[in-house]
Amino acid sequence: MTPSDAPRPPRPWIAAAEPTASPWLRMLLVCLVVTGILVVLLAAAAALVTGWPGAVSALFGAAVVVAFFSLSLLVGHFVGRRNPSGAIGAFMVTYLVKVVGFAALLIFLGAPDWLDRTWFFVTAVAGVLVWQATEVVVFSRTRHQLFSDPEPDAEPNAGGGHA
Repeated sequence: MTPSDAPRPPRPWIAAAEPTASPWLRMLLVCLVVTGILVVLLAAAAALVTGWPGAVSALFGAAVVVAFFSLSLLVGHFVGRRNPSGAIGAFMVTYLVKVVGFAALLIFLGAPDWLDRTWFFVTAVAGVLVWQATEVVVFSRTRHQLFSDPEPDAEPNAGGGHA
């Protein structure tokens, strides 16, 4: 019997990690926190440089970005729990509705007189970059079950013996 064939003693202190049940709400929370920190810093900078119109414009730019991306994660959470295989289709439909809806809303409303376009743009672009980077990092740390768990009564070497 070689050392690799020897049975291993059970190690109760080492447990297999479970797959992440629904990563979308955790992803939403982390993205909100990280993007929120950025927005507070940019709004404070805008208030110092251009006053309250700049700060409000920065907050408005961030609100548009947060609303845009939060909708996808919420759809992923609710659809993914009920129909995991339909989540991708729901994401695609949601994305189309968001792009058309947000574009129509922003075009229809136009730019208010108080809007500082520079701070709105800077905060929106920075918010998109930070949100997406955070989303990728959080998603990369989720666990996905690729194979079914073995039956509890199944023998690991059933059917094949050692000679």
